[in-house]
Amino acid sequence: MATHEILGPSDRPPLIRWIPLSFQHVFAMFGATILVPLLTGLSSSTALFTAGTGTLLYILITKAKVPAFLGSSFAFIPALIAIGDQYGVPYAMGGAICAGLFYCVIAFIIKFTGKNWLDKALPPVVIGSVIIVIGLNLAPTAIKEAMYVGSSGAPNDYSLVYLSIAMVTLAVAVIATIFLKGFFNTISILIGLIGGYVFTFIMGQIFPAYHLINFDMVLDARWFALPFLQLNSAGSYVWVAPRFALVPIVTFVIVSLATICEHLGDTLVTSKVVGIDFYKNPGLHRTLIGDGLATAWAAVWGGPPNTTYGENIGVMAITKVYSVWVIGGAAVIAVILSFCQKFGAFIQTIPGPVLGGISMLLYGLIASSGLRTIVESGVDYKDKRNLTISSVIMVIGIGGGILQFHVGKEFVFSLGGVALATVIGIFLNLLIPRSRVE
Repeated sequence: MATHEILGPSDRPPLIRWIPLSFQHVFAMFGATILVPLLTGLSSSTALFTAGTGTLLYILITKAKVPAFLGSSFAFIPALIAIGDQYGVPYAMGGAICAGLFYCVIAFIIKFTGKNWLDKALPPVVIGSVIIVIGLNLAPTAIKEAMYVGSSGAPNDYSLVYLSIAMVTLAVAVIATIFLKGFFNTISILIGLIGGYVFTFIMGQIFPAYHLINFDMVLDARWFALPFLQLNSAGSYVWVAPRFALVPIVTFVIVSLATICEHLGDTLVTSKVVGIDFYKNPGLHRTLIGDGLATAWAAVWGGPPNTTYGENIGVMAITKVYSVWVIGGAAVIAVILSFCQKFGAFIQTIPGPVLGGISMLLYGLIASSGLRTIVESGVDYKDKRNLTISSVIMVIGIGGGILQFHVGKEFVFSLGGVALATVIGIFLNLLIPRSRVE
């Protein structure tokens, strides 16, 4: 749906246009928002609930001046999986809460000192390389989901049927990404999920042995109920209080350095699209606090950390509707959907190979966005300094480097993957002398 009338952030459209305009934003954010919890073992209903309420919180903190929708962040997927497997989901949520509060600390520093120090500590060569690591770190997970029945990736678990489903899903998503225009291009992930789901259903009817979609849980679910929260050992979703430990906190805080820079970029792009400098009004500190508190709020309820969504920026660029009222309407719709238990159960029926096919594209897009950051920033790889920093970050991050040592007799401190690569990248950037040209 496109419109020729430009609506500013404070403009409220009539109800007959308001609702469909808000639904456009729901469609744009839906695929990515539910995919993160599906990949990390969290609840998609909770993700919708925390995305909607987090967006409303963001609107409140930014004085209803910034039209931005907040959904599940892909940058935190490696940390959610690693900490969840090693320590448990409650500790991952505790780390995410601290990451959100860290946003607020950075926001207050930026308010009083500006952001030049952040640009020096985290230049494009560091951020771009870290984002590449985030995407490629997840590549083995996508391949296992796309090709193997079990999560172990053992040769005996290889399935040609799984691979065919993943390839069809990937093909639909790629076609939607490359050839569709306008609004439909912004929902290419959702179109890929739908295409893969329909193909899997048809395959199950033709070959009953490969019937991967089971609607029993949908039939058993109630129409309306409180959003599911975290999966417990009994296989049901309940609320579990977040817990805190040093390693999960440090891991999430370090990863948040990359997402803070992602926030700076999204806010800048939104400013260019809308034609208002949101760095100044309402201020970068407010947008950061809004993003950080939305992330902390999401983790309290067992949802994935939030981030501002480029998909919704794309919708605004197409429609020329920048109304915060429309974004708020989308947030309310997301919350309403989260209370429909049958809807949440239906999302849980999405088969693993469909997720694997989408992930093959999505994780690659994350890595490619890191490359784009480096290219658009004009990073010169003829300079051995930049070449060294990128090389070390990527080898440590993708290779699974771990820093581990004992503190006392019982406690073991361990930092690895994206977090360790980010720390080393920051230190290398600060320690290696710059060339005279720079």
